[in-house]
Amino acid sequence: MSALTWSIAELAAEYDVTLRTIRFYEDRGLLSPERRGTVRIYHPRDHVRLGLILRGKRLGFSLDEISKIVTMYDEQPGEAGQLVYLLDQITKRRDELEQRRRDIDKTLEELADLESRCQADLKILRAR
Repeated sequence: MSALTWSIAELAAEYDVTLRTIRFYEDRGLLSPERRGTVRIYHPRDHVRLGLILRGKRLGFSLDEISKIVTMYDEQPGEAGQLVYLLDQITKRRDELEQRRRDIDKTLEELADLESRCQADLKILRAR
């Protein structure tokens, strides 16, 4: 393919994903390659969108949230609306992660306490 287009194999290699993953995003309407017979030709728009999809997945956004974010760019209210929505989603995601962190910290404290009690009980049992 030319410098401004990619084959499905080239996109998969660049982003380290499977062909099936790319086809899945295409089936969901997130990517829309040009078709020449059975050959898919991906343009810069698809290249950027795939990067955004994968980043969104890494950050824990659902595919529906990612879809809304990337499609807002082309629809009303456009890029400004997309950014406002994205900022709201970032805040929500950060809050969820902070809550998870608190939950993990509490669980770790409980495990440490339980471990201490078990060690103390074992020490008493062995001393008998």
